[in-house]
Amino acid sequence: MKSFEKIYIQGGFNVKPLVIEKIEEGQDLVGKNEGIEKEHKSKVDDGANASTDQFGKAEVLESNPERHLSEVEKEAWKLLRGAVVNYCGNPVGTVAAADPADKQPLNYDQVFIRDFVPSALAFLLNGEAEIVKNFLLHTLQLQSWEKTVDCYSPGQGLMPASFKVRTVPLDGRVGEFEDVLDPDFGESAIGRVAPVDSGLWWIILLRAYGKLTGDYTLQERVDVQTGIRLILNLCLSDGFDMFPTLLVTDGSCMIDRRMGIHGHPLEIQALFYSALRCAREMLTVNDSTKNLVVAVNNRLSALSFHMREYYWVDMKKINEIYRYKTEEYSTEAINKFNIYPDQIPGWLVDWIPETGGYFIGNLQPAHMDFRFFTLGNLWAIVSSLSTSKQSEGILNLIEEKWDDLVAQMPLKICYPALEHEEWRIITGGDPKNTPWSYHNGGSWPTLLWQFTLACIKMERPELARKAVALVEKRLPVDHWPEYYDTRYGRFIGKQARLHQTWTIAGYLTSKLLLDNPQLASILSWNEDYELLENCVCGLKSGRKKCSRLTARSHIAD
Repeated sequence: MKSFEKIYIQGGFNVKPLVIEKIEEGQDLVGKNEGIEKEHKSKVDDGANASTDQFGKAEVLESNPERHLSEVEKEAWKLLRGAVVNYCGNPVGTVAAADPADKQPLNYDQVFIRDFVPSALAFLLNGEAEIVKNFLLHTLQLQSWEKTVDCYSPGQGLMPASFKVRTVPLDGRVGEFEDVLDPDFGESAIGRVAPVDSGLWWIILLRAYGKLTGDYTLQERVDVQTGIRLILNLCLSDGFDMFPTLLVTDGSCMIDRRMGIHGHPLEIQALFYSALRCAREMLTVNDSTKNLVVAVNNRLSALSFHMREYYWVDMKKINEIYRYKTEEYSTEAINKFNIYPDQIPGWLVDWIPETGGYFIGNLQPAHMDFRFFTLGNLWAIVSSLSTSKQSEGILNLIEEKWDDLVAQMPLKICYPALEHEEWRIITGGDPKNTPWSYHNGGSWPTLLWQFTLACIKMERPELARKAVALVEKRLPVDHWPEYYDTRYGRFIGKQARLHQTWTIAGYLTSKLLLDNPQLASILSWNEDYELLENCVCGLKSGRKKCSRLTARSHIAD
């Protein structure tokens, strides 16, 4: 494997050294309270209580013995390996799509951080770690790239959305060439949106690499520790927001076009929570990081309470909202966000089952987005952002509403679709996000691996097997499309790329997880009850009442 001390990057003279400007100096992110530091213990969350010895590299490899592969799996592995990108002779990622018939790939010939995650897991679960390690280290180097959009530089810890390997002539050396990495931090993306989720996915994948290989030396490296801190510094920086959720623009995650998710979208919050739990496990605790670790713990505690208390809806909660009083001015207000009961959409009243529930898509003052967003709800289960009862409720809802959320192709990215005047106002009349297409109610088979992981965690693998059986019948025949259209996922998406890599990798990862359910347990988290007891309110003087004590619903089972 090549040395990572030197890396050639397009426009490499703009690369700056990795430094920590704020947190590295021990800045107290949670206020001037010495007692916080004294009470904090350098406890490392052990995820699903799996030890390194139990799930070391050898065990992972032994758990995946040679077995008979179906023809569908053989085709999928061939296509996945065909999508691998090499940099300086070493594998460094997979392109978004590798359709040989596509003459205008646009940016689908690039390596996307979020797209590579299922590919990385498929390789790791199959005992192939080199490509994942290379990917993590090269994207880490790109984090230090000087990023500018119209003469403005975004946050230092921002990870790129994607990168492309280009072969360029060597200066002054005729006939000789070199590979360079050309990153995109959103300055070339449609809408020029910063990829908020890239850094979160990078941290999540870094933890998965250590858990599945037993190689923890990677996450202990100084440059990797610095990269983690830079991402956390960016996410935990002070702002005007009153809530522990991350405030982002529209299109800053998998839903990367205007879809009315600006504010505090569920997907970002679930990934944020997961990344914080990963970072807490991996951070080396010393004098320069102790305040950061305290800040991470406090944010996890506040975020879990906020999401469980205010984002969760079921039949009982919707009935409460239906009877809300408005314009309450009090610290003890029940309708804290001044939600108007008329916001409850007509479709939801008859749709919500008696035994299930879910996390809404967004919450802001006087606004609740009641759409069901699949990725965020699945990651709430995987990360234990949801309680065990809420996790069961989410899977109950998916099972009860199978014809709406799965139908003929798993899984709807969101439900229901925006239609008519609502579609024109919220999307701006986006021709790609027409009703029941693309991100507006389209069906995305790549979500299958996350569904599988959630089902295995909740001991309901039969639901995942049912979904896998659906895709096995259609994906090979349809040439592994990016997404499907129509209310029930009957048509290949009108602008869907074929041989979409994360569609292929999502299927393979699901198969590997179902074959090795014991490995799924180390990719998820159990409830951390200490988080529920860790409230910063009790550590600050002058605070008379904590909102948790007056909350009407329970934040734990």
